[in-house]
Amino acid sequence: MKKTVIKGVNYYPHSNGGGLVAETATVSEIAYIGPAAKVYDNAKVWGDAEVYDNAEVFGDAEVYDNAEVWGNARVSGRAEVFGNAQVFGNAQVFGNAKVCGNAEVFGNAEVSDNAIVCGNAEVSGKAIITANT
Repeated sequence: MKKTVIKGVNYYPHSNGGGLVAETATVSEIAYIGPAAKVYDNAKVWGDAEVYDNAEVFGDAEVYDNAEVWGNARVSGRAEVFGNAQVFGNAQVFGNAKVCGNAEVFGNAEVSDNAIVCGNAEVSGKAIITANT
């Protein structure tokens, strides 16, 4: 495995897809990390989750089950994306937000703070969903 060092952190290509995974992050062997995707900080990706294109998962974020993150999407902070949820385009999910079920967040949409987007919900365009509890 060829090591890449970014800002003093070692990254290694993931065995399933070849994307970069920081030594500080946790990614299961069956998760797919596409060649241009990155998982770093203390982020976790497991189950049949997929992260691809130029997507990034970082901070303490978690992506799991059958969730997918792609395009230029970012999942960060303590956010969770799980179930069959999809985050794509230029969308961002951060803070303590949760995206689950069959929900989709896409376009330039943002889901943040303590917001929960689940079921068959769609958040798109330039929508901003926040919740402070």
